[in-house]
Amino acid sequence: MSVLLESLIELIRRSSAEIPDDVNEALVRSLESEKKGTIAESAMRIIERNIELAKRKSQPICQDTGSVIFYVTCPVHFDTVTFEEVAREAVKEATRKGFLRQNSVDSITGKNDGTNLGPGSPTVHFHQHRGAATEVRLVLKGGGCENVGAQYSLPQETLHANRDLDGCRRVILDAVLQAQGKGCGPGVLGVCIGGDRATGYEFSKQQFLRLLGDRNPNPTLDALEQDILKTANDLGIGPMGFGGRTTLLGVKICAANRVPASYFVSVSYMCWAFRRQGIELDAASRISRWLY
Repeated sequence: MSVLLESLIELIRRSSAEIPDDVNEALVRSLESEKKGTIAESAMRIIERNIELAKRKSQPICQDTGSVIFYVTCPVHFDTVTFEEVAREAVKEATRKGFLRQNSVDSITGKNDGTNLGPGSPTVHFHQHRGAATEVRLVLKGGGCENVGAQYSLPQETLHANRDLDGCRRVILDAVLQAQGKGCGPGVLGVCIGGDRATGYEFSKQQFLRLLGDRNPNPTLDALEQDILKTANDLGIGPMGFGGRTTLLGVKICAANRVPASYFVSVSYMCWAFRRQGIELDAASRISRWLY
């Protein structure tokens, strides 16, 4: 077995079975904030036990191990073809070992060949840079939270949402309202203002690579993130829609250029089982550092 293959299998195992530290800290804070004896507190304690058991047994946190999405930052002249071949083999082997569930099916026939391989599975995004480091980040995105993502084309008359930041705020909060009780909350929002329909969703998902505790370097977007997080948590939707103080764990927003005729706001939703991990590889493709 190649060194790169072993490194990617371990990345998949850890991503599937262990919540990143920043997400776990946010969940602990949320549990402490819920009123004692409420359904919200009970739901958060079940989540806490689930996380502990999955890590101890090295088993998937959720029965839906989700879409497998790699984000690779690599030097110029990096062999992307070989990497993608090895990534596919790693997904197949990780599925055989039980780190990933057999839940990728052919969209036409519904057939499941048990490998999690097929068109778009896994998905690999490459970004080359002039540095020497190779970093591989992995997101396992479940179908339940993917189902409650939303894309709005402004203006939205029914929401009184115009083509401005207030309009963006209105539609983002509408996405939170529409998702209540679904998507396995408390969740995290990744949002892109602008772009076209495809890049808007792509950029919104890239926001999940940020640490939950970071702050947006753009003061306008930072203020919008903090406002939506507070407002959403004041709505009383709570964990799993049972009521409570924790509807969202975080909000991450970016902006992309758009053509004047279009104004899209793309909202991706991540469930509490926020499976995101990353590694830095050394020259021999061994794991030299964990990124989260």
